[in-house]
Amino acid sequence: MVEVETEAADGPATRGRELRPEAVAARPSRARASAVGGLYVAVSAVAFGSMPIFARAAYAAGVDPETLLLLRFAIAALVMWGICALRRARVPRGRSLLLLLGMGAVGYAGQAFSYFKALTLASAGLTALLLYLYPALVAVLSRVVLRHRLSRLQVAAVGMSLLGSVLTVGRPGEGRPLGVALGMLAALIYAVYILVGSRLPADVTPTASTAVVTSAAAAVYGAVALVHGVRLPRTLAGWGAVGALAIVCTVVAITFFLAGLDRLGPVRASTYSTLEPVSTLAFAALLLGEEITVPRLLGGGLILAAVLLLARAEAPPAPSPDPGAVPRAAA
Repeated sequence: MVEVETEAADGPATRGRELRPEAVAARPSRARASAVGGLYVAVSAVAFGSMPIFARAAYAAGVDPETLLLLRFAIAALVMWGICALRRARVPRGRSLLLLLGMGAVGYAGQAFSYFKALTLASAGLTALLLYLYPALVAVLSRVVLRHRLSRLQVAAVGMSLLGSVLTVGRPGEGRPLGVALGMLAALIYAVYILVGSRLPADVTPTASTAVVTSAAAAVYGAVALVHGVRLPRTLAGWGAVGALAIVCTVVAITFFLAGLDRLGPVRASTYSTLEPVSTLAFAALLLGEEITVPRLLGGGLILAAVLLLARAEAPPAPSPDPGAVPRAAA
């Protein structure tokens, strides 16, 4: 009997089983799904990575963070419900609906509040570094909570992406204890969000999921606006930046991430999504003229290497040049 090891996305490995023809036939299909999922998460990371650029333009037009988040999620929700209507997408119900509402109201709204509040109590560099702990948190929680076995390759890729994020973000700076706690809370909330999203039923589409998630987040910030008030953009450019945040950094980013998460699983998806700081670095250099240092280049290289490492591991094996060759049994 030939001994092989197969591994589902972020799932347990199975040893000692025969290499059946249907399993061999499924490998290219699974590899294609992983490749598409990786592309989706990469697009999502680039979309999320552009957020600081648009946010800076919106702030320059007089918008405060609370109003910006309200406009971002409200516009995104309207767009997504319009798409759902055109596609006649089925609205999630029951447990799926409750999960999605929690992902929006607690996940996105809570993570955004923790992150933006941490920025007022700690340096931007330290807050960003704490946020990018989430791939490691996803890996740990996936193992402890979901009982997923982690391959050595996954552990190595998570470590490489974490180190790459440290180098890309740069000098951490200082922060008050509450700011550090909120930064870590933002990472933890996002990690839980990813794990919950990976458990959604297969019949829940990314379009409907994004519509519910953004609506729940908009409702939370609508309540905040009733207490805090609103400060709308004063210029047309400011409204353009708000629209870009809603469409590019929310509709595109969330929809593509959920679609990729469904194909990759939580650990791989969170590792691929660390392309976000690389994207932010590139946008800042191209559009704002910020300097790209050697450590940042090394950090970006490590993140890309981690992504390529996972992608290479998911590629289907090359066919044997001799169809009649007999596979060699494992020792």
